[in-house]
Amino acid sequence: MSDNDQDSPSYSYAQAGVSIAAGNALVRAIGPLAKATKRKGADADLGGFGGIFDLKAAGFTDPLLVAANDGVGTKLKLAIEWDRHDGVGIDLVAMCVNDLIVQGAEPLFFLDYYASAKLDPTVAERVIASIAEGCLAAGCALIGGETAEMPGMYAPGDYDLAGFCVGAVERDRLLTGSSIAAGDVLLGLASSGVHSNGFSLVRRLASDKGWKLDRPALFDLNTLLIDSLMAPTRIYVKSLLPLVTGGRIKGLAHITGGGLLENIPRVLPEGAHASVDAAAWEQPRLMAFLQAQGAIEPEEMARTFNCGIGMVAIVAADQAKAVTDDLRAAGETVFRIGQIERGARGCTVSGPEGIWGARSFWSASHHG
Repeated sequence: MSDNDQDSPSYSYAQAGVSIAAGNALVRAIGPLAKATKRKGADADLGGFGGIFDLKAAGFTDPLLVAANDGVGTKLKLAIEWDRHDGVGIDLVAMCVNDLIVQGAEPLFFLDYYASAKLDPTVAERVIASIAEGCLAAGCALIGGETAEMPGMYAPGDYDLAGFCVGAVERDRLLTGSSIAAGDVLLGLASSGVHSNGFSLVRRLASDKGWKLDRPALFDLNTLLIDSLMAPTRIYVKSLLPLVTGGRIKGLAHITGGGLLENIPRVLPEGAHASVDAAAWEQPRLMAFLQAQGAIEPEEMARTFNCGIGMVAIVAADQAKAVTDDLRAAGETVFRIGQIERGARGCTVSGPEGIWGARSFWSASHHG
């Protein structure tokens, strides 16, 4: 051995800031969480190089696969700053599975990507436990994921999350929106809060207005403002799936970034225009608070936040009451929020004076 070799320190991955042992301990901890999400087609054993799913065992005959991926956005920053890690996994799953059900697809399996500068197993376990909780609510199996420790890529304490979900739909049940026509009814399913969009604006307002996030919300003295903002995104899969497979819904729109204005047109055929009456449901107090704090115009609300409606179902007029009854029986809060009219493909949201804080009648349109 040369003198030079004796002087060289012995390098290890741990010295570079990556702990294999912590990663292995986390895999052992989350194994039971993943197992709890088992469903037909998935046996949810972690540790292989890839997750396996058996479509035949899941009962499909002529399925199309539908895939979705998403993140949680800057809501994660609030979770990290305020130690609120127990709901963001539900947000992650919801953003993906709600995008699958709008195409008629049943979510089958989910994979997550969790990355941080240094793995904090207690935080990671809380996050992944909430991912498993979201998967249970959506009926899909958590069959794998990646936990990446990357020193130098993230600030200490920060982490990032991404989710990937695959679903399936029988070929003749794919929701394309092609049958949507004038006279159809728009049913709005209530949201559980801000969901997972608009948080860059929320955080800007919190900073500029000096909100005390650890104090009771002005609009709900029983809830801390941070908890009201962090309420997990509602998962609509189980209440909608029987109606979708039964062919009773013509189209669905998940109300995410772009709000009601920009998301509803995504499911409409040419010649169909959605007209939404903002007076048809009560603006949630959290939304009214955000609007008042930011002096946000009604038109801007309609394209930024969900405004209390997290999912829109488009149904034939003669089906509206029965579908509403079934959704309510499944636990949803449902409002009849408008109808489809003949016109340029797009959406108009309008309201009279006093609705969404407006001083006069207002109307906002988007053509998609």
